[in-house]
Amino acid sequence: MAEFPSKVSTRTSSPAQGPGASVSALRPDLGFVRSSLGALMLLQLVLGLLVWALIADTPYHLYPAYGWVMFVAVFLWLVTIVFFILYLFQLHMKMYMVPWPLVLMIFNVGATVLYITAFITCSAAVELTSLKGTRPYNQRAAASFSRVLT
Repeated sequence: MAEFPSKVSTRTSSPAQGPGASVSALRPDLGFVRSSLGALMLLQLVLGLLVWALIADTPYHLYPAYGWVMFVAVFLWLVTIVFFILYLFQLHMKMYMVPWPLVLMIFNVGATVLYITAFITCSAAVELTSLKGTRPYNQRAAASFSRVLT
């Protein structure tokens, strides 16, 4: 029992050398927001929000065509938020095995195709479901025009 204090190790380590050293705090990269990709993603988020807000203001549940437009607008807006967060917090760098430029290119090409189909669907449904000059017509026309913006 007399030897017990001599066998105890009193060596300490700094927090940087501990087992949790690989875990770092999530900090936003504000340089990304100022980059061209970040600015375009922010613009895409704002215009996407505008699109689905305009569609949501119409009685889209009465017409199946507007259901497709609403799905495309909300789905692509949510996926854009996910990509924006991944890049803002540099989480894409932790998943280095994923070819992110290719993933973004495929997403944007797919989004373009879906937005074009939604634009055509929305534009075709404007004439069929409302009278020109009425409030529903103006809402649907605004929603169709917002498709062009995104």
